Amino acid sequence: EVQLVESGGGSVQPGGSLRFSCAASGFTFSRSAMSWVRQAPGKGLEWVSAIGSGGGITDYAHFVKGRFTNSRDNAKNTLYLQMNSLKPGDTAVYYCVKGWLSSWTVLKKNDDWGQGTQVTVSS
Repeated sequence: EVQLVESGGGSVQPGGSLRFSCAASGFTFSRSAMSWVRQAPGKGLEWVSAIGSGGGITDYAHFVKGRFTNSRDNAKNTLYLQMNSLKPGDTAVYYCVKGWLSSWTVLKKNDDWGQGTQVTVSS
């Protein structure tokens, strides 16, 4: 059974930083690409980033490129999302997802998604 547990959410002022962690279990983490998806209040699911199984390949949505960094530690079965220069528009619930997703993916929650963690960016 895939289990993904996100942590690190919270409230931050515009321009601030946060780092999410996603602890993975129930599958071979080191062999799986991983992704981040977010959902802003009242809006649909939005792909944020993906990372290959080894961590050497990453992809980002244009609206976070240069501000967010997706990384992983396969020895710790943990995925990270470092978020810098946060904007109010980044306010959302962020989900850790097993697998490679992209801007073209039709997003739908299933058992390969974590429970999500909330970020609020406000002054």
